[in-house]
Amino acid sequence: MPRINLLPWRDTDRARRRKEFALGAVGAALAAAAITLFVSWGYSAAIDGQLQRNALLKHEISELDKQIAEILGLEEQKRKLDARMEIITRLQRSRPEVVHIFDQLVRTLPEGVSLTSVKQNDKRLEIRGIAQSSTRVSTFMRNIEASPWLENPELQVVETVKTGGSGSEFTLFATQRSSDGPEAEHKPARDPSKAGVSAP
Repeated sequence: MPRINLLPWRDTDRARRRKEFALGAVGAALAAAAITLFVSWGYSAAIDGQLQRNALLKHEISELDKQIAEILGLEEQKRKLDARMEIITRLQRSRPEVVHIFDQLVRTLPEGVSLTSVKQNDKRLEIRGIAQSSTRVSTFMRNIEASPWLENPELQVVETVKTGGSGSEFTLFATQRSSDGPEAEHKPARDPSKAGVSAP
């Protein structure tokens, strides 16, 4: 029976399979490297895109902060302007009232009484003067009580002094009556007999 030597065929087949395996391993390595590079590039692109979006957001936030600061500055300026306008409006409203108050002081001042100073703090007036007698001070207070622009006279100090002749130096307080302007001028005066101060 003839003998067949299969060793060369087996060696050839084994070499072919080793070559195929090596080629497959190299192909798998190349594929893995390509996939790794692609994934890495994708991640890098995503990170770069996110960094750009973050930079854009930071820039927009910075611009918004500037706009907010400008708005706050404008609000502060508006508040100051409103306060100034309120003061100006109050002064404009009080200008005729001051005229009326001085007019009423002249009208209520009885003979024998002279004023040395008048100070006003908001609605409260401090009136200092010299009278020939305390009864004239009482008349002055009664006239103030009957005034359409002044009320609540309160005598603080009465001192007898010698100023070339006998007299009384006095300090009294009065309150500016709340008024709505011209209507107050037509307000009927109080009856002096009800003012709570006796006539001289």
